[in-house]
This record gives sequence, C-alpha cells and structure tokens, in this order.
Amino acid sequence: MTNTITPLLQQTQQAAATVRRLSDSQKTTLLNRLADVLLAHTSQILAENQKDLDRMPDTDPKKDRLRLTEKRVADLADSLRAVAILPDPTGEVLLERTIEQGLTLRKIAVPLGVVGVIYESRPNVTVDVASLCLRSGNACVLKGGKEADLSNRILVGLIQQTLAEFSIPAEAVLLLPPDRAVVNELLTATRYVDIIIPRGSDALIQFVRKNSLVPTIETGAGVCHGYVEATADLIKARDIVVNGRVSRPSVCNSLDCVLVDAAIAATFLPMLIPDFTKWSVEVFADEAAYTILSEAGYTNLQPAQPGDFGREFLDYKCAVKVVSGPDEALSHIQNYSSRHSEAIVSQNQAVIDRFLTEVDAAAVYANASTRFTDGGVFGLGAEIGISTQKLHARGPFALEKLVTEKWVVTGDGQVRW
Repeated sequence: MTNTITPLLQQTQQAAATVRRLSDSQKTTLLNRLADVLLAHTSQILAENQKDLDRMPDTDPKKDRLRLTEKRVADLADSLRAVAILPDPTGEVLLERTIEQGLTLRKIAVPLGVVGVIYESRPNVTVDVASLCLRSGNACVLKGGKEADLSNRILVGLIQQTLAEFSIPAEAVLLLPPDRAVVNELLTATRYVDIIIPRGSDALIQFVRKNSLVPTIETGAGVCHGYVEATADLIKARDIVVNGRVSRPSVCNSLDCVLVDAAIAATFLPMLIPDFTKWSVEVFADEAAYTILSEAGYTNLQPAQPGDFGREFLDYKCAVKVVSGPDEALSHIQNYSSRHSEAIVSQNQAVIDRFLTEVDAAAVYANASTRFTDGGVFGLGAEIGISTQKLHARGPFALEKLVTEKWVVTGDGQVRW
C-alpha cells in the first residue's frame, strides 16, 4: 500500500471524463457485457467469496450479507441488465428559456463526477454501485470492508477487465485497500471526490458524518417498526411481522420492533409463537408483552432494556412493546425510528391515513412488510442504499439521483456592466 491514495484518486477523476463521454448505447452495451462476464466467472467469484466466508464466524449476523451463491451472482447479472435498460438520466434538459438580454438558458442533468462509497460486508454493493455510476456517467471509488476483501477484488477485477474492452481506464471503478487508514484521506479528498455515501452500520455512518469534508448522503442503518393496530386482520399482521423479521434478518429493511395495541395483544402475540419458535427468534419484550408471551409458553424471551428499543438487531431478534393506541405508537416511532421504513397493519382507514401522514420515514407502509424497501423492487434497477436523510435523495438511492444540474448559457456577444 502506498503512503497516500491521492494519485489513485487523481486517476479516477481523470477517468470520470472518459465515462462522461460515453453515449447511452455504449453504457448499455457495457453493462450487458459485464453481466455476461460475471456469469462466465461465477465459479471463480464463489471461490473467492468462500475464502472470505471462511474467515467469518458462523455466529456473525453479517455472514448472510457477505455470502454469494450462484443465484445471487445470477441476480447481480440480472440487476446489471435491468440498470442497462433504464433511461439515461444525463443530458435531460430540465428547463429552457430565453431571457431579456437574448441569452438562451438550458438547465441540464449531468453526472456528479466521482462518487465515493464506503461499505461493509456486502460484495453485491460493489456491482450495484459500479453499474449505477457507469450508467449515469460517473466514476466511483469503492472502500469495502476487510470481511469482503477477496470478493470485492475479484468483482472489481472483472469490472476493470470489461472496462478495458471499451477503452475505459480501469480507475473509473477504483477499489481502495481495505485498510481503515485510507478512510480519512478519502473523506478529506474534496479536490477529487464529489460525494461520499456510507452504507452500513450506524457507527460507520456517524463516523463519516463527523469526519467527512466531502458532501455526504447517509444510507444503510434501519430501525424499522411494525405497528399492529387494534382493527388489524391478525392473520395478515402475523405474516407481515414474521416476514419482516425472519426473511433476511441482516438487511436494513428488516423489522426490529413490533408495537401491538393493548386491546389485541393477548390474542395476537401468541400467534407469533409457532413461527418465532421455528426461526429461534429471541424476543426482547416490555413488561406487558413479556407476561403475555411467557404465559403462552414462549421461552426465547428477555425483559427489554431501554437500549433494546431503537436497536438495529441484524439477527433473529426483535423488540416487542404493547402500546395503548395510535398516539403511543406514533410517539414511540418518533423517538426511536431511524427514518428508514415503518409499517402499520390496520383496517381503520383514518388511523392508516394518520400513520402514513405523520410518520417521518423514507418509506411508510400500510398492510405490507417493510422488506419491500429496495431499489430493484421499486423498479429503479439497483440501489446504492436507502437514504434516510432529506436533502438530494430519500429512500432508494438509485440511478436518477446520481446526477446534478448544469446551466448552459448561449449568447451572441452579450456583456453585462
């Protein structure tokens, strides 16, 4: 490793100009070719990924995020093709007018330039970020975690191999060393990097927020709630809660806290026991929920501590709280939500409307699982992450948000004194 990554960042900035010049059809062809390359090298990708997996304990909840399978590689290839057919977000004329002085103004969507992404143990992010950046005319700098280093290296190697086929500099998709020492330099590289996007744990996001001089967009941390209101269809509520918690517990849109109206808690909570037992879900319950679940025979149970609310579990664990009604549920979500995804299960339209209006989150759901918050599911191709802030992008941070604006002014000798 060199003492500084500045020369690498300079090369990526220069490569960004080449990417910016690519035509719509060239970018489409490039991504489709990359999909073919990934599929052709599936066995090599899985072999390197297995080396990463072998270093991670089975008890680590991030292991599922790290794992690649033949299906997941095929899904990455499908995602590349999906991004390839999306409309090119660059070059769109957002506004055009002629002003009094005879100047013609056009406001045009243009690439951001160099996008830096810091992420942890998810090698799929490597491909998703590269595809979205290339499709939108950007170069990217990737800083993955050491857990996925070998997986990231082979994926970026295949991407760079494909770039070479199109005479694009390899540094257009740059993978930095996994060493933490490079992070501070990346966060202060205001001359070469246009935006930083952290994707991962709350600790990572907060570190980037506090230390980055480069503009930052937060993505990743999800403390998601499901509120089962008194009028809910309890069968649907059970399915939504179980799906939200166990389908992929290590992802950011999984359910971390179940809020249940007191009027139905004694009926509803025991309905969760068969599925929670099957999946060995550890429940951190407030006093009322603890009593109900304990008396119903559920043993994988802990009294909830204050820190269990507002906690992103990333595992087969969840918090459960009995609330007096919508006021208390909304207050709890306001206090503990990470503003990612929140859901209500109810048949009372007035309560649903209030929930959807008042809850401050990137995605709000009525009678559906929070697990749907995903750029691919939303029809956006892929995503860099789920933005939980409000400026520039909110929700799935996908292709259409990887652009900024440029004013193009055409005149015929006009001057202004």
